[in-house]
Amino acid sequence: MSAAKKWRDMSVVELEETYLSFSKDLFRIKNEVKYMQKIEQLHKLKSIRKDRARVLTVLHEKAQSKEI
Repeated sequence: MSAAKKWRDMSVVELEETYLSFSKDLFRIKNEVKYMQKIEQLHKLKSIRKDRARVLTVLHEKAQSKEI
């Protein structure tokens, strides 16, 4: 199952919660790297950014499909 497929099956509310969760994780990890010099989680930044963008894309697709 592709990553986008599992998010397309979610409701809009669940997608918004997932997006918010990814945003909080991204903020937390960035601060840990910047202020605490923790570099163990640098690899997670890229994957979280991509997942967050995928969720946002699916949200936009759902919004456009409701407008049509």
